[in-house]
Amino acid sequence: MKYILTILTIFLLATYSFGQEERSYNFTLEEAVNFALDSNRTAINARRDIAKAIKQKWETTATGLPQINGAIDYQNQLKQPTAFIPAEFFGGAPGTFQPVIFGTQQNASVVATLNQLIFDGSYLVGLQAAKTFLEFSENANEKTQLEVRKGVINAYGGVLIAGESVAILDRNLITLKKNLDDTKVIVANGLTESEDAEQLELTYKQLMNQRENAQRMEGIALQMFNNALGLDIDTNTTLIQSLEELSFPALELLSSNFSVNNNVDWKIATNLTQQRELELKLEKSRALPTLGGFVNFGTATGQNEFNFFDSSTRWFAQSIAGVSLNVPLFSSGLRNAKTARASIALEQATSDLEETIQQIELAFAQAKNDHQFAVNTYQNTKENLALAERIENKNRIKFQEGVGSSFDLRQAQTQLYSIQQEVLQCMLNIITTKAQLETVLNIPNYRTTRN
Repeated sequence: MKYILTILTIFLLATYSFGQEERSYNFTLEEAVNFALDSNRTAINARRDIAKAIKQKWETTATGLPQINGAIDYQNQLKQPTAFIPAEFFGGAPGTFQPVIFGTQQNASVVATLNQLIFDGSYLVGLQAAKTFLEFSENANEKTQLEVRKGVINAYGGVLIAGESVAILDRNLITLKKNLDDTKVIVANGLTESEDAEQLELTYKQLMNQRENAQRMEGIALQMFNNALGLDIDTNTTLIQSLEELSFPALELLSSNFSVNNNVDWKIATNLTQQRELELKLEKSRALPTLGGFVNFGTATGQNEFNFFDSSTRWFAQSIAGVSLNVPLFSSGLRNAKTARASIALEQATSDLEETIQQIELAFAQAKNDHQFAVNTYQNTKENLALAERIENKNRIKFQEGVGSSFDLRQAQTQLYSIQQEVLQCMLNIITTKAQLETVLNIPNYRTTRN
């Protein structure tokens, strides 16, 4: 038995481990964006907000539809009340009273009531408000999708930049290590001073430290990318597209036709203005009368023993129908104050909408400028990189031939390494500014190729 239990335990643990095996993902940028729109936690909650708005719309609609309620009442008069009737009705002496108990000790009733709203101005406004709120939730979801898309693009680019930074540092370390080893041989042969080797060693150690930091940053960038996709931060993910594909400029967007009405922030601000308009209509509608109708049907019985389920028990039917008209007459200025407050809120929303339009136009101008500047800076920095590479190469040759100083070589190398990182930063700026520009333009698809 112990042997069988051991085998079963091993089998169950192996099965569990297989089921828990970490899943790997490979993503192009488009695949990563689509995955995030389905799995990102913020995007999921935005879709839930739409579902809630749909339910709220039906909730508002249902308040004006027929409502049926049922009620079952049971009373056991443990001590029945006593009434006093003049005794002369029973032949007694005038001025005296006869105690009498009316009714039965056990009473039960079953009633069903149908209520129907016939007219209520606030109900009509409520239907419009529910529709507007649903539109607001849909626009908020659209904005969330744009922000999630932008976040994924930036995170994707951040991972590629971090990886490329590590690769560049690795190449620099290989070259620098060879120079250092060669210099140590020259120093050992007494052909140069030991300071030359020390200068190179100092640069090598600094570069090693930068490489270790870049490697850690690459891990953090990948965790941020996983989080943007809605995955566990330690998920094994691989990015398929190259940095060059993502950093291709979107110059055609700089001359694209821009309409404020297509911007999601304008849509949201318009929804808020519409809601303030409906709130004003709601307060005005409270001065109108409301009319409702009802009809009920029920049955009741009473007796001194609890035998309501006996077939011989007699039940007596009852039914009532009626209407109710409520006319607001005087509220001591309460309704006027609420209407005035709603009117002021509408004026504020109108001003906010105008401000939003100005901010969107400024955001578009800023996004265009930022992207153009990022492209220009990248081009200039690439030219600077070519110059820095030539300078570093000349100084390295001079140093190897004994006509250049280690200080000049170290300075040229430091300059080269700095410009290499600037190029990477410029490429990241192109990616992020292009994503921001497309977000302002409300473009759902992010182009990563020249086609």
